[in-house]
Amino acid sequence: MLRAFINADIFTGEEIISGKVLVTDGKRIRSLIEPQAVTNDMEVVNCNNCYISPGLIDLQIAGSGGRLFSSEPTVESLDIIAGSIVKTGTTGFLVALPTNSPEVYRNASAAVRENRHPAVLGLHFEGPFISQYRKGAHMREYIRAPQPEDLNDLLNIAGGTMKMMTIAPEVCSEECVKILLASGVTVAAGHSNATFKEAMEGFSRGVKVTTHLFNAMSQLHHRDPGLPGATFVSENACASIIADGIHVDYSMLTIAKKLMNERLFLVSDAVEENINGAYRHVKQHDRFTLPDGTLSGSKLTMLDAVRNCVNNAGIMPDEALRMATLYPARVMNLSDRGKLAPGYRADMIIIDKNFRLVNVYLEGEPVT
Repeated sequence: MLRAFINADIFTGEEIISGKVLVTDGKRIRSLIEPQAVTNDMEVVNCNNCYISPGLIDLQIAGSGGRLFSSEPTVESLDIIAGSIVKTGTTGFLVALPTNSPEVYRNASAAVRENRHPAVLGLHFEGPFISQYRKGAHMREYIRAPQPEDLNDLLNIAGGTMKMMTIAPEVCSEECVKILLASGVTVAAGHSNATFKEAMEGFSRGVKVTTHLFNAMSQLHHRDPGLPGATFVSENACASIIADGIHVDYSMLTIAKKLMNERLFLVSDAVEENINGAYRHVKQHDRFTLPDGTLSGSKLTMLDAVRNCVNNAGIMPDEALRMATLYPARVMNLSDRGKLAPGYRADMIIIDKNFRLVNVYLEGEPVT
C-alpha cells in the first residue's frame, strides 16, 4: 500500500525539507514528491505541520515495559520489551546485557535468535571483560580478564547475536580485539580505568566507540586525560552519551559535542525496576539506583534525550535528531536505517515542534 505523508517538515537524517510529501510503499520508503503528485491510490496521512523523522536507534538499553532482559532473558520478555520501546519512538535497538553469568548469556542469545521483532538489532555485551576499578553497577564476581579461548566460547554462545561489546582496553589484548573484529562485533571501550596511552592504543587496535562517555571510566585530568581525553583526541572514535542531566551535566554534554561533532551520539542506558536476579534496580523519581544508592541506569527514552539536547545543551534540532538516528546507524553500519530515503526502511516517527511524540511507524505500519 502506498501512503503519502503530507503537511510535514521532513527530517531525512541529513536535512530538514519542507513542502514535500513522503511516500512509503509497504515496509520501505519510496520517494519524496511534490504535493500535486499525490494520486488517488495513495492513503493520505495528514501530519498537521509536525516533523517526520527516521525512527530512533538506541545502542544500549537494558529493559522496558516492566521487564529487565538480563533477569528474564526469554523470547516473551524480549517481545514485551521491544513493544514497549517502539511505542516511545525507538524503532531499532541493541539489548544491553551487563556483566553476567554464562547461563544468562546463553539464554539471552537464544532468545534474540528466536525473537523476530523487527526493532531488535541484537545484543550489546557490556562486559564481562571490564575493569574492577570502574565497574559502576556491574557485579564484581562476574568480571574477568579475557583469554582468547574465553572470548571464543562467548562468541560461540552468542551465535551471531552479539553486535557490540564493551571492554576495558587496558585488560584486553590486541589478539582479543582482533577476534571480536573478525567476528563482526563493534568493539567499544567502557567501564575502563585506561590511561590516555592505553585508550589510544585501544583505538589504534580497532576499538571504535566509547561507551557512555564520562561514566564508569578514568576521568579527564590535566596530568592524564584518560579515556575521555583519548576519545576527544582520536580522529575516528565515536562515543555514546546519556543526555539526562544526571549521568552527565548538560554543560559537559555541550563541551563534548563541540569537541566531537558528529562522532557523538545518544543512548538511553535505560533499565527497568527489578527486585530479582543479579541486578536489582530501584526506581527513583528521575533515575534508577542499586539498593545501596549507586546510580545504575536512566529513565530516559531516546526522544527525551533528543529534547534535552535541544532544550538544555544548545544543540540544533536537526543535529540532535542525527545523534539519535544517522550517527548510531553509521556506528553499526546499518545500511537501511537512520535516514528517510528511497529504499530505506519505513521506520518513522511523527513528532510535534516541541519534540513530543505523535505517532510511530514500524516497517510502514502505525504502532498502536
